[in-house]
Order: sequence, then structure tokens, then C-alpha cells
Amino acid sequence: MSRKFPRPVKRIVIKVGSSVIATYAMKPRVAHLRSLTKQIAAVGRNGVEVVLVSSGAIVLGMGELGQRKRPADLASLQALAAIGQAALMNRYTGLFRKNKVKCAQVLLTWDDFNSRVRYNNARNTFQAILQRGVVPVVNENDTIATDEIKFGDNDKLSALVACLVQADLLLILSDVEGLFNLKDGKKELFREIREITGDIESVASGDASGVAGGTDKKHMSRGGMTAKLDAIKIATQARIPCVIANGESEDVLLRVLKGERIGTFFMEKEGKHLAKQHWISFGAKPKGFITVDDGAREALRKGGRSLLLPGVVSWEGHFGVDDVVVVYDKNKREIARGLTNYSTADLGKIQDKKGKPEVIHCDNLVLCER
Repeated sequence: MSRKFPRPVKRIVIKVGSSVIATYAMKPRVAHLRSLTKQIAAVGRNGVEVVLVSSGAIVLGMGELGQRKRPADLASLQALAAIGQAALMNRYTGLFRKNKVKCAQVLLTWDDFNSRVRYNNARNTFQAILQRGVVPVVNENDTIATDEIKFGDNDKLSALVACLVQADLLLILSDVEGLFNLKDGKKELFREIREITGDIESVASGDASGVAGGTDKKHMSRGGMTAKLDAIKIATQARIPCVIANGESEDVLLRVLKGERIGTFFMEKEGKHLAKQHWISFGAKPKGFITVDDGAREALRKGGRSLLLPGVVSWEGHFGVDDVVVVYDKNKREIARGLTNYSTADLGKIQDKKGKPEVIHCDNLVLCER
């Protein structure tokens, strides 16, 4: 029985992990890259637009300099990223050229998602690239990214890009077949997951040896299976189905698009976030935190309610008007995220709460589904 996607896949985001791209010696896995670019070219000729989110810059940078151990300091990592990114794009350019396809480099940071203006500009850029039949090759801009603007792993980046370009499918290619469970002493592959529950998350985080799916190599990759599930939550809540599959499987992209039941398939979540709501919930990095009392917590949970100043107990961070903040209850449990109407300085100046000014309007507030 073949796998059925909710709609025809006309645009796909493919995330490729470092372990698929590079060897233990930190050199390109040319055969795998050659196969992947050939498959991308083939589906492109059949009318499927592809956005490729590719890890590997730092690893290949290490290979270029003959290093085997990943450094810990930011400056060294940024230098390796700059060296490796050139090697990576040179490899992709040559391999795509052999398939009569052009590619384009797109480097992103959190700031490109955090600002609505830059977010929309990025979307327009992707659209213009795809309209020209060119494959965008995306990576985090490690060369300039600081801890404050880093995604942390390319799994999250791929999910955000999938939402940005309104993809029909997110395919995460790793060094494992998918998400496994240990049952009666045997590994059992989850073929289809309708919802990422607490039990599913515990499976992903419960074993570091590969039973749960997390075999990312030391010094090569930052994201394990837990990071992949976090990314999949972002995508599925935007009604983008996802597949985790082994990037070393023969013709993996072609087989997934044909509906072959390889890897683990994650179904889209019912009820689509509006673009702005999804950006507030996942696309923007919060600039601060607002703690509310029990009355405000219950009012917000009913839905359709704004956060009013009398319910605010305290706040942290340095946020301005229209920045995204996290709303906590008094036990530091996340209730919602939203765009604040006041800066930290403004909140401190307001003395009269009788007018019940709105700190976050209901149209700019998204209840927590994490």
C-alpha cells in the first residue's frame, strides 16, 4: 500500500544532515551528493520545485584544514564555516551543472525570520529564485551568526524555510531510517505518526545509541532525533507533512515522492495557523517574558481574549513595541506568545491600570500548543 500525501507535492524542502554529506575524514561523500543532485534535477523536470537545506559547511571546513576535532570557540567555528561553505557550494554547483541545473546560495539567520520585513523579503527572494528554475541551497549563516541569532540546528531552519516557502512536504534526510521504538527487545520503525505526543518525544530522547533514531556523529552534527521532532512540530502545525528517511537509501527522494512507505511519515496537524500567527509562535525569537496572574491565565486560555495590564505581574528582558514576548503563568509555564503593545520602559511608566490598557491584543496573541 503506497503512502498518500494530503495534496500533490509541487514544492518540497529537503534537509540534508552533515553525516550524509561528509565522511568521518571530513571529506565530501561525492557519490551521495551526486545521487541527490541527480534526483533533484529529475523531480525538477517533472514540475517539482526543490529547496535544499544543507548542513556540512563547518565539517567540510574542518576537512579543508585537516582538523578532526570540532572547536568550541565561536570565532574558530565561524572561520571554518566560511571556508567550508565555499567548498560546499563549489561541489553543489559542479554537480548540478552536470545535470543542467543551476543553484543559488541562500544564507539565513534568526534575524531574517524575526523581522517581518526581512521575512517577507526572504519569501520574495525564494519565489524569484524558484520561478527561474534554480535550486536554492540554504544554510545558516554561521560565518556571522552569534549565539543570540543562531538556530541551533538545521532541522529547525529547514522547518522554518518550509513554512516560509509554503512547501507541500518537508523531507529530512539523516543517517537513520526514521524514528524507532524498542519493543520486546527489538527495534520497530514507526511508519506513520499522526501526532507527536509525550510518549513519542520520550522515545526520541530515551536512547542515544540509535534505537530512538539519534546516531548523529560526534563533531559532525548538532541535531539529534529530538531536534528533528521539534522541527517537525513547527512544520506540521503549518499543515506541512514531513518524512524522516535515510539519506543513504538508493533514490530516496524519488521513492518518497512516488509514495513508497520508507522512513517515518508525520501527518500534518489539523487546523492551519494563519501566516502571522505561525510567525509569532515559531518564526520570531522572543525578546522577553511577561508573567500573569491566575485570572489572566484563565481568561487567555478561553481564547479570543486580549492580555490586559491588570493581569500582568512582572516582566523580563528588553523588548520594544511589536516585539514577540512569551507569556508565562506564575509557575513559569508558557501560556502564549504575542506582539506586545508596550516596551519594557513603557510598562514601568504606566501607573494607572484602571483603563485596562491592552498589553497584547487578541489578534496578535497565539495560545501555546507546545
